[in-house]
Amino acid sequence: MTIYQNSDSNKRKTWFLMAGFFAFIMLVGFVFSQALGDSTILYIAVIFSFLSCFFSYWYSDKMVLAMSSAHEVDKESARELYNLVENLCITAGLPVPKIYIIDDASPNAFATGRDKNHAVIAVTTGLLQKLEKVELEGVISHELSHIGNRDILLATLVTVMVGMVVLLADWFLRISLFGGGRRRDSKDSQLALITIVAIVFAILAPIGAYLMQFAISRKREFLADANGALLTRYPEGLARALEKMSADPAPLMEANRATAHLYIASPFRDGGKKASWFSRAMATHPPVEERIARLRAM
Repeated sequence: MTIYQNSDSNKRKTWFLMAGFFAFIMLVGFVFSQALGDSTILYIAVIFSFLSCFFSYWYSDKMVLAMSSAHEVDKESARELYNLVENLCITAGLPVPKIYIIDDASPNAFATGRDKNHAVIAVTTGLLQKLEKVELEGVISHELSHIGNRDILLATLVTVMVGMVVLLADWFLRISLFGGGRRRDSKDSQLALITIVAIVFAILAPIGAYLMQFAISRKREFLADANGALLTRYPEGLARALEKMSADPAPLMEANRATAHLYIASPFRDGGKKASWFSRAMATHPPVEERIARLRAM
């Protein structure tokens, strides 16, 4: 598969997953509203989710950088890195993002920010020390692709939808426990059936929502790999970088579960254990071996 075919394929799959996510939320909302006989709960959940994610969207970059202990650098203090980012931005047609460095020996990087005009790229000192220039270019081009593809906006939209499903499930269970329910004139058999279906949805819906979120995240990683390789015209550079990052034994000390999905490679180490199907399904990153194989097949 060529770079262009890989990029187009991942775009189609991502939008297919997004459409499925919207349909899933509408189905969950319909079942809960039928079981409770009141659509107001759905409206409240939607408004609350959008408000919480609105504030996260505007201030998430500052929170992530603070949680990662990153500090900003300029052209004078990191000339070689700045020039590399600047040259790739010219090729990609993007404004130069702010550049941050994380003092950590583990090689890794991430991009954040709400759009291309308010973007940030953060790299670890380990990445700068352990990667060759062509490998570093592959990593930076991957992160610039996230910025150019508006992946931050997509991630926020998915977060809104996941939050919506989780809130609906939680509220339904709480209301059910406190005796809320449908109108008393409903047939007992109909009420019992709808209530049972709604309880099953309340338990399984959050799991399904997270699985879809992680699936979209993995597709965006594949897309950023393809676009990054297109930007540098050298897929092998990013493939070698991913090999080095996955083989490095040091875990990223500044990472946590809330920020792990932002990094180009998982910041946690599994000790070489083979991941189970469930672990792979719940992972925010595709298997490194598969990413490398796709890059080298381009």
